[in-house]
Amino acid sequence: MDLYCVMGNPVAHSRSPWIHARFAELTGQTLAYGRRQIALDGFADGLVAFRADPEGTARGCNVTVPFKFDAGAVAQHVSPRAALAQAVNTLSFREDGVHGDNTDGAGLVNDIQRNAGVAIAGSDVLLIGAGGAAAGVIGPLLDAGARRIVLANRTLAKAVALVRRHAALALAHGAVIEAHELHTVPGDFDIVVNATASSLAGAAVPVAAGVLRPGALAVDMMYGPAAAGFMDWARAHGAVPRDGLGMLVEQAAESFAIWRGVRPPSAQVLAELRAQLDG
Repeated sequence: MDLYCVMGNPVAHSRSPWIHARFAELTGQTLAYGRRQIALDGFADGLVAFRADPEGTARGCNVTVPFKFDAGAVAQHVSPRAALAQAVNTLSFREDGVHGDNTDGAGLVNDIQRNAGVAIAGSDVLLIGAGGAAAGVIGPLLDAGARRIVLANRTLAKAVALVRRHAALALAHGAVIEAHELHTVPGDFDIVVNATASSLAGAAVPVAAGVLRPGALAVDMMYGPAAAGFMDWARAHGAVPRDGLGMLVEQAAESFAIWRGVRPPSAQVLAELRAQLDG
């Protein structure tokens, strides 16, 4: 049996096993996908244990918080988008070694464009946060044609570092990328993405409502109750709110395609998952 899993801490809440099992069912693939909670200082050991599982042959794993940087360190081959993000959320075990990729940005872009029906090309995008979640999506947003990306973060230096890392790519696309503190964000935006953990903590939205253009798409990378505060804020100020469930399914679909060479019907699985959670 080909084995896959999601590794993280915590990981019990993860919907990834259900998503990948449904992908496999709909595409006629045979595999097993589980959860593995790893000690905070034990990622390398957890990976060794997974690859030694007697139940089958480990083919790959998804990596969630807080191990995306650890995953990058163990990968012997890293995709360009993962190298730019300096974070890995998808590992593949192949004959020539461990391959690392980052599917978060593709997941966000595909959800915005395919599922929400909003074009990124020519748009102004505000990205709130400058951690690993933000780092994984800047490159794909630029590749999708964003005209301007503003990174807003409590610690300006972190946002500046990300801007510098992506400056060459922005220049190649003729796009503008800049960094600001949360209270000095200039102008308003077509798309606003919350890539901070503020939703999990129940904190107030860290930017002013003036960043939202009328009818702007406002996406929180969290989903379920954690995204409710941000979505209520967006709705109250004339924006279209969206949680991160679509991004979750789409980044999983990207990982599945890397592993199996088959593109699963992500929109169908997203609709089924939403119905399941709403029920």
